[in-house]
Amino acid sequence: MLEGIVFRSTGSWYEVKDLVQGRMHSCRLKGKFKIKNLKVTNPIAVGDKVLFDPEEARIEDILPRENYVIRQSVHKSAHAHLLAANVDQLVLIATLKSPRTSLGFIDRFLVTAETFRIPAILVFNKIDLYNTEELEYLEQVGEMYTDLGYGFATTSALEGKGIEELRETLKGKTTLISGHSGVGKSTLMNTLLPELELATSEISDFSDKGVHTTTFAEMFEPEEGTRIIDSPGIKELGLIDIEKEELAHYFPEFRRLMGQCKFHNCLHINEPKCAVKQGVEDGELYISRYNSYLSMFENDDNRR
Repeated sequence: MLEGIVFRSTGSWYEVKDLVQGRMHSCRLKGKFKIKNLKVTNPIAVGDKVLFDPEEARIEDILPRENYVIRQSVHKSAHAHLLAANVDQLVLIATLKSPRTSLGFIDRFLVTAETFRIPAILVFNKIDLYNTEELEYLEQVGEMYTDLGYGFATTSALEGKGIEELRETLKGKTTLISGHSGVGKSTLMNTLLPELELATSEISDFSDKGVHTTTFAEMFEPEEGTRIIDSPGIKELGLIDIEKEELAHYFPEFRRLMGQCKFHNCLHINEPKCAVKQGVEDGELYISRYNSYLSMFENDDNRR
């Protein structure tokens, strides 16, 4: 029996790298694995550490996870889909246009990161397309998220701007890179790791949205200790298993004020003497973040 890490999942087969010789093995799962209290479409994710039998080409056991990232299943609304396991940081590739990544989507991503207690970094790509006004707006967005404690960077895969800084950010860590289709994720990955030659696609003129080019999550190891997980483009990011009463805890700027609310179970919606609402009124909290909170709070479809 060998210990290995799952580098690629295609549904029924898994590419597993053994941790002794560094060789890749194609394996199937032994029987059916069920994860307690978690309805998922896939029992194993890229990044999972497993015990496998190389002779039988079979995964025998899944080792305990440090963490994992899930999203709502595209096909089964009552189920979740494991994106990755055992990651050190999450990177969201975003764009101001072609296509536009909304602040609401970014905030959902950050709440997801907070849920799993994984550091998050926002990378705004395609800055070569932005005019002066848009660059000034992007600077304000960057100030907001860095003020909240999140990493923030700008890149242009086309012109090579910010690539070395991003490469340094990824060094020595296991990073899940995600984002809407069309934000240039695959192009950025190819710029970071030219040997990958990932498929890229054009933006649809009709919808100004990208066409999916990544079907399955896959992990790459450009150098020892640096692992990058390329995940499928995300159209929607549903929040899994977050109760209404818990949601505010995943907004770090809200957490600092919640002890000052009159009611210990304040939902920060209509309650009197709410420190969070007062913070928004006084300009101490960002209105866009509060609006994102209200949107997530009111949308039951995003909590399973």
